[in-house]
Amino acid sequence: MSDFNTYQWKTHETAIYPKDRDLEYLGLGLVSEAGEVAGKIKKILRDNGGVISETARLELVSELGDVLWYTAQLAWLLQADLNSVAQGNLDKLRSRSARGTLIGSGDNR
Repeated sequence: MSDFNTYQWKTHETAIYPKDRDLEYLGLGLVSEAGEVAGKIKKILRDNGGVISETARLELVSELGDVLWYTAQLAWLLQADLNSVAQGNLDKLRSRSARGTLIGSGDNR
């Protein structure tokens, strides 16, 4: 896979969900998968003292793939390609860094 846009296109081939509730489905799916990532991290902290075993690492990577799938589909719904989403995020972070506002809170730093 050469880029995010190719990945996004390929995920759309597997997008089977109720299209009349696409925003809700994709938004809830995204936070659900992010919650699975959080749950696995919690168990690493609780059960393994924060040490990431190879099994836990592979499970986390798999869950991150699910987060990425939902992100790709939500971007598709919003008519945004993933390359642009990723570049926009990098641009925003560079701007914050240049202005010394990487820390703090609020969307418009």
